[in-house]
Amino acid sequence: MKRIIACLTATLFCFALLAQGTVTTRKYRLNDFTDKVTQVVLSGNSILDGALRQEVSRTWTASAFEFCTPAEFEARKTQDRFYFLLLTDTRSNENADPGITFLTLVKGDPAAKDGLAKMPEIISLPVCAAEGNSGRELVYLGALVSAVQQFTLAAMQSEKTAYQMEDWFNENYAKDGKAKRIYLSITDIAPQVSERDGDKYLDDDILLCDDEEEADKMFQLGSYNTLVGFVVAPSVPTSDSWCYKMLIDAENHSLYYLRRHKVSNRSGVGFLTDDLKRMAKGR
Repeated sequence: MKRIIACLTATLFCFALLAQGTVTTRKYRLNDFTDKVTQVVLSGNSILDGALRQEVSRTWTASAFEFCTPAEFEARKTQDRFYFLLLTDTRSNENADPGITFLTLVKGDPAAKDGLAKMPEIISLPVCAAEGNSGRELVYLGALVSAVQQFTLAAMQSEKTAYQMEDWFNENYAKDGKAKRIYLSITDIAPQVSERDGDKYLDDDILLCDDEEEADKMFQLGSYNTLVGFVVAPSVPTSDSWCYKMLIDAENHSLYYLRRHKVSNRSGVGFLTDDLKRMAKGR
């Protein structure tokens, strides 16, 4: 009887918290994601907007969506009946990474009247340098849209996933990424990686391409059992800059690897020796 009373008390307490709106875990915030409309905010960059329209229309299945302008976003951002998918140079948290454009999913919130930083952020993935875009972002944008959707659906089911985005993506590599062929553009290898380290960690299935176009072609062909490297960093990195490194499956467009490091004299833009070690381990 005491156990039954205790369980009932705990249940009533949880209902009370819900009624008071005090439950604010990420998983709880996401419980209505598939029921709400996702507003896809067009940035004003005609090339990126065209690609975003195409990729969202092709791959977004988790919720209803519609496209909106920046002005419409400003008018609607305080309404919690919407989620917003947008390309932004400023993340909605305090750890903004200057010089990088992100694909960010946020939820509408009354606090948004004080700016994007006040909106609950679900996920942000790097797309390209904020200035001087290389064009590679157009190749991989669809995969990043898919990754946002896949992660958000997983985070709805698991509090741990909701708070450990990078770990969740990297688990893909731990599961079966080691059995896949990897293509890396030589321009995506940090200059500090020595030829000796390259010889030590690269094998017959971790291949260096002469240029980005060769690596991107493997992705565009949808090559079987293949991961392709993609690096995003500011066009002119500073000591405050971050470099993001990704491996994306060419066939199913799943994100298999996501890590970042601060750019410095010892750690330039691109995959570091430590990344090559991680890739090679267990192969």
